[in-house]
This record gives sequence, C-alpha cells and structure tokens, in this order.
Amino acid sequence: MVADPFVVGTAGLVAMFVLILMQVPVGIAMGVVGVVGTGLIIGFGPALTLLGTEPASAISAEGLAVIAMFLLMGNLANVGGLSGELYRLAYAWLGHRKGGLIYATIGACAGFGAVCGSSVATAATMVRIALPEMIERGYSRSLASGAIASGGTLGMIVPPSVVMILYAILTENSIIALFLAAVIPGILAVVFYFVAISITMRLYPDLGPVGPKTDWTERWRTTRASWAVLLLAVAVSGGIYSGIFTVTEAAAVGACLALLLALGRRRLNTPRFLSCLGDTASNTGLIFVIIIGASVFSYFATLSGLPAATVAWIESLGLPPLAVIFALTLFYIVLGSIFDTIAAMVLTLPFVYPLVISMGYDPIWWGVVNIVVIELGMITPPIGINVFVLHSMADDLPLSKIFKGVIPFLLADVVRLVILILIPGLSLWLPGALGWL
Repeated sequence: MVADPFVVGTAGLVAMFVLILMQVPVGIAMGVVGVVGTGLIIGFGPALTLLGTEPASAISAEGLAVIAMFLLMGNLANVGGLSGELYRLAYAWLGHRKGGLIYATIGACAGFGAVCGSSVATAATMVRIALPEMIERGYSRSLASGAIASGGTLGMIVPPSVVMILYAILTENSIIALFLAAVIPGILAVVFYFVAISITMRLYPDLGPVGPKTDWTERWRTTRASWAVLLLAVAVSGGIYSGIFTVTEAAAVGACLALLLALGRRRLNTPRFLSCLGDTASNTGLIFVIIIGASVFSYFATLSGLPAATVAWIESLGLPPLAVIFALTLFYIVLGSIFDTIAAMVLTLPFVYPLVISMGYDPIWWGVVNIVVIELGMITPPIGINVFVLHSMADDLPLSKIFKGVIPFLLADVVRLVILILIPGLSLWLPGALGWL
C-alpha cells in the first residue's frame, strides 16, 4: 500500500471537482483521478492496466450498442420530419383550448422524447418548430420558451431514454424494468404539465390566445398523415414491452425504420445522412468516454473505501430513510442545475447508489426518482442546461424571461417528485405486474 486509501479517496474526490470546474471533460476528469488515485493506493503498474481493460470492456459491451442505435434513430427521425408531424398532430387535438399551442408543445415533446430519448435534443428540436408558431400567434414569449425548456425534459423520463439505459448499465439493472417503471411517472409528467398550463391560463388569460377549433374530419386527417411517427413509436415500444425484441434489437429496428421513412419521403440525401452519422458518432463517443471514466473512478472509489464510509456515516446520523431520500433530492436538484444530466448521475452513483440500497429501497424505483430529480435540475436556476440550450438558439430571449416561464412547470415537477417518493408503487407496479421485478 502506497498511501492511506481513505485520504487518497477524499483528495481524489476534491481533485475531480476541481478539474471539472476547470472545464476538463467529465469523463476525462474521472478517468485521470481514478488512475492516479488507484496508483497511489496499489501502485501505478496495476493502475495503468485500467487504461487498457476499462475501454476494452466498454467498447465490447453489447448492451452499450443500444445507446448509439437510439441516438441514430432520433437523428434520422428528425431529418425525416417526424417532429413536425408530431407537433401538427398535437395541435389538431389540443390547439382549440386556451393556451392550446402550449398543450400541443408539451404533447409533441413527450412524443418526440419517446422517439429520440434525449432531453436536450427534444428541446433543441421543438424550439425550431414550436417557438416561431407560438410567437407568431401572440403567445407570451416567456411562457412559450418555458414550455419548450420544460417539455424537453420529458425526453429523459419517457421511454426509451438514453439516461435510463445508462443508469441500468452502470448499476447492472434491467433496462426493460426501468422503462416499465417510467411509464406511469412519464404519464404523470404530461398530466401535471397540462394542469399547470390550465391553472396558469386561468390566472393569466392574456398569456395565450384561443386557437381555431379543428373539426373531427381534420383531426383524423392529421392523425392519418402522422402514421409514420406513430408507427415508429409503436414498433419500438410495442416490440420491447411485448417481448418481440430485446432493447438492443428494438433500437436497431427503430433506427432502420427511421432510415426507411426518411428515404421514402425523399428527405435524406448524402450530406444529411453523413451529418446524422457524425452527430450519432460524436454523441456516442462522448457517452463512452464518460462510461469509461466512470468505470475507472468507481474502481478507485471502491478501493479507497469512500462509498462504504459514506454509507456508514449517513447511517450513524440516525436519520429516517425518508429524510435521507429528500436530502439527496435537494442535493441532486443543485447538482443537476450545475452539471449536465449524465455527468450529475454518473459522478454520484458510486456513493449514492450503495446508500439507497443499504436503506432497503428498490434500485428500479431509485432510478426513476434519480432521473426525475435530475430532470428537474435541468430547468432550475442558475444554470439549467435546457434553458441555456433555448437561450443559445433564440438569443433574443433573455435568460430571466425563460426562467420565469419555467416556474409553473417547475412547481408541477416538485409536486410529481414528492408523490413518486411517497408512493413507490406508482413506479414499481407495472414492472412488478409484468414480472420484471
């Protein structure tokens, strides 16, 4: 032993956060600290072997192929015009209500989240489609932008979600069980957002005009015209939940189907196809770097005894388990507002996951709660990554205006989070009923 493991572990944790604050990519920061820390504890010879074994393990893991396939499916679906179809479909059914375009935006965000699996991608896509429509029709710029930033977070909780897949892989839990556990919370998210819109429109009717009512003939015509996006969602989700496909197979089928739809509509040319492949490759590479860094850091953290010491210290405080869970949610809200989604989860899993399991909570339930609370952090000041995505794409919208528009949805998220924590059965009933728990 070269140095005291606990001291090295504590110093490594501080060093990692310092590196991240210095703008070092999260995966690199975790990997560097993991290798150096392991070297200080057991020697640099064994530590350097991690640079060979962990990347090889990550790249050869068949389960990680699902991330690349879902990212490719989302990119191809966007090129194929499916996001625009979703918005028109939602508007046809909800546009005649007071604030109808806000409802339509939330509905389209949920639908596109089910296709692309990414919150940031959902927000970035909808800002191009929905924001000009709402501003042109006289909607409050603040509420319109707040709805898009908040609706974008649905890409994380509505299955299939890249963050859920990552959580399942890193904690060695079932991806399908996690998807099933997120179905009811995902529905609740949309319902609570609709309630927030309804209350806001009643209190401030000038924020959004009433759109023209679409007759039933036009609604069904729009629904039939949206067959492609409905087919893609049903093929992927239906294939997974019916047991026809594994998650990896469903992701591959979804990517192939999205490719055929884009080709059939003549929306895909060589430059766009190469752009989709480049986008998918760069995002997959970033995620793989984070996974490799997290694996190296987790090895170091376990070696140092920090996770076990953290669990022992929390238990020694004698706090009720529920109080610990609420304290963790506050911690994640702060962390989620500073770091991006994946970083916030990956950084904390080596310490938080053993603590939650030691208190007797279900890992699938915690996965859902963990994702919901980080989702909330994505629209929480002072950072809120989705808010900054919107601001960067619509720079005439000040941050203060977007954060103001987020408030009704933020309150809805807090209520939903408390309910999910107090009633674990809302998350666990469906996977339990279908035999995945």
